[in-house]
Amino acid sequence: MLVLTRKANQSIMIGDEIEVSVLAVMGEKVRIGIEAPRSVPVFRKEVYLEIQQERTAESTNVDRQKVNEALNRLKSNK
Repeated sequence: MLVLTRKANQSIMIGDEIEVSVLAVMGEKVRIGIEAPRSVPVFRKEVYLEIQQERTAESTNVDRQKVNEALNRLKSNK
């Protein structure tokens, strides 16, 4: 992990297209701004983790459904 110290109104660049700026520091809270191309999704980590959990659950349901369909086809072939 790269650790950088920045003050309000300072930025860092990630590659050529993503800029992360410190907008304000208020006590223990830091307000940041992120400029990125629309094609790059940007989420708070807790939202990202929820999305991943939903994708995993959906994938598991689809896999279960495919297995059940295959089993049903095997049963009907007998």
